Amino acid sequence: MRIRTGDTVEVISGDDRGKQGKVLSVNPKSQRLIIEGINFMKRHSKPTQQNQQGGIIEREASVQASNVMLVVSGSRTRVGHRLLDTGRKIRVARKTGEDIDS
Repeated sequence: MRIRTGDTVEVISGDDRGKQGKVLSVNPKSQRLIIEGINFMKRHSKPTQQNQQGGIIEREASVQASNVMLVVSGSRTRVGHRLLDTGRKIRVARKTGEDIDS
């Protein structure tokens, strides 16, 4: 997967199109991401020891990785890869050519 935890991404399709957020978690097997402040869902919860009140809780739901693009230097870009002399593979922004992983 070309997107990692901690990256800033922009949603390119769906109800939250145009919004940006930080990636909180990545599930490479299902190609889904959880992004801060994007795609809220409501869960009804019973009162428990931790949550005495119970009620409706809003939290982020996952988003398909194909519906987001990485944001580098304020603009969204596709992601490429480049091999360093040491043999390490790093991510590169296709639009500007700058290294994402330093």
